[in-house]
Amino acid sequence: MMPAARQPTVDPNALNDALQAAASRFGRLSDEQVRAMRHKRRTATAAVASASAAAVLALVGGPWLTSTPAVPAGWSREVATKAGQQGTLTLADGSTVRLNGATRVQVSYRGDRRTARLLQGQAFFDVRHDKARPFTVYAGAGQARVLGTAFDVDLTRRQVALAVYRGAVGFEPVGKAPGTVVRAGYRSAITGGVASAPARFDAALPDWRQGWIDTAGMRLDDLVEALDRQGNVRIARPAEPLASVRVLGRFRTDNPRQLLGAIGEGFGFTVREQDGRLSLEAAK
Repeated sequence: MMPAARQPTVDPNALNDALQAAASRFGRLSDEQVRAMRHKRRTATAAVASASAAAVLALVGGPWLTSTPAVPAGWSREVATKAGQQGTLTLADGSTVRLNGATRVQVSYRGDRRTARLLQGQAFFDVRHDKARPFTVYAGAGQARVLGTAFDVDLTRRQVALAVYRGAVGFEPVGKAPGTVVRAGYRSAITGGVASAPARFDAALPDWRQGWIDTAGMRLDDLVEALDRQGNVRIARPAEPLASVRVLGRFRTDNPRQLLGAIGEGFGFTVREQDGRLSLEAAK
C-alpha cells in the first residue's frame, strides 16, 4: 500500500515575510486577517497551499508582472556600438534591442506608431505585443512590420537578412511589392529589391549573441563584414572575384583569422596580416 500523501507545510518565517511585504505595500492587515492566514497555514491541504502561493504572488508582485509600461506620446533614442562591443537598449514599452558590434539604431514612438531604423550592423529585436501600435523596422532597402515578436535583422552593403525566432514578421522591400511573411523558425533576405522565399533554420542553435554565425550561403564579402564587427582584428573587404564566393556553414566568430584561413584552403585564397589588419589574396 502506498504511504499517505504528506500534507504540505508553510514555513512560519516565510509567512511572516510575506505578511510584512504585503503590509508595506498595501497597508497593514487586520488582526482577523492575520489569524485567518495563520489558520490556513496550519490546516492547508495541497490545493489550498497552491492557491495561497498564487494569492501571495498576485498580492505582492502582480501589478508589475502583468501590466504594460505606459508609453509617452513622443519618445526617441539613438544608440551605437563600436566593433567588438555589444549592448542592449530597453525601449519605452519594455521591448528590447540587442546590438551587435559596429551597429547603430534609431528608435522613435509617435502616436500610434513604433519605428526603428537599423542604420548599420545587426540587431535582435524582442518586441512587446501592442495591436494598436505596430512596430516597423527599416534597414537599408528592407522593412519589417510586426505587432509583437522576436527577430534578428542583419544589414550589410548588399542585403538585408531577417531571421524570426518568435511570432511572424511582414518583410518587404521599401516602396516595392510584393513582400513575404516570415514565421518563427524561418529566415529571408532582400537583395536587389527582391525578398527571397522564407527558408527554415534551427532557432534553438546559438547565434551571434553566443559567438556563432550561420552563413547560409552568404557572400564572402558579407561574411567579412560580419566578422569585422567582432573587433578582434580589422579585415579588409575582398575584391572580386573573391567577394562573390558563397560560403555555407556554421562557424565560431572569435578567431576570424583561423576561420578565414580554413575557408581559404577550400576556395583558393590566403589570409595576410599586416599592421593588425587582415586581407584576403587569391592564390596565384
